[in-house]
Amino acid sequence: MGEMFKSAVVIGASGGIGAALVEALAGEGVAVRSFARSFAGADRLDLTDEPSIAAAAASLATPPDVVLVATGLLHEGDDGPEKGIAALDPVWLARQYQVNAIGPVLVAKHFLPAQPRTGRSVFAALSAKVGSIADNRLGGWYGYRASKAALNQLIRSAAIEQRRRNERSIVVALHPGTVDTPLSRPFQANVAADQLFAPGRAAVQLLDVLDGLRPGDSGRLWNWDSTEISP
Repeated sequence: MGEMFKSAVVIGASGGIGAALVEALAGEGVAVRSFARSFAGADRLDLTDEPSIAAAAASLATPPDVVLVATGLLHEGDDGPEKGIAALDPVWLARQYQVNAIGPVLVAKHFLPAQPRTGRSVFAALSAKVGSIADNRLGGWYGYRASKAALNQLIRSAAIEQRRRNERSIVVALHPGTVDTPLSRPFQANVAADQLFAPGRAAVQLLDVLDGLRPGDSGRLWNWDSTEISP
């Protein structure tokens, strides 16, 4: 990564995967700017507050070669994945869309124009395999599945538009696998030990995926093992 990227932005840098991405990139000599809702001052970025997103993008000193949105919402307080349609709650649904789909595309709105107009650039947002409509065989998890599916479509549209600005740009969604973070912790019981990744390993795997992508791969959802996931 150090030879491919000189500067990076990580959004959601206080989370398990986000912090691991910052560490992995910095370890390769990449200059990293970190943002998170819990950070103060110019480093604060709240996905539900567009002015904070715009201010963060405006604060960049140099165009970032790579922007990584390492955020996601699966459960919060007493709310979590719906087991059936009877559990649907409009407020919780809207909250999931706000964080999982609307927030990341607002980041794209403000950060894609800040990226280089020439040369290889990457914008990647964490999505999820359960957002694949083709892969949905179990049902349930309505809000999370739907909000991630929406994110995948938004990424597709942003990729097409960004390609007109920079023909070597890459805009993708990434599935990190099941990572040992607070987001997945309540749902790890049935995950095989070799399929539960430490954040540091997940970060390296995701950066390896990005290393192998080319402009023709833009607009798609990629798995942690560099295979494409059907939308």
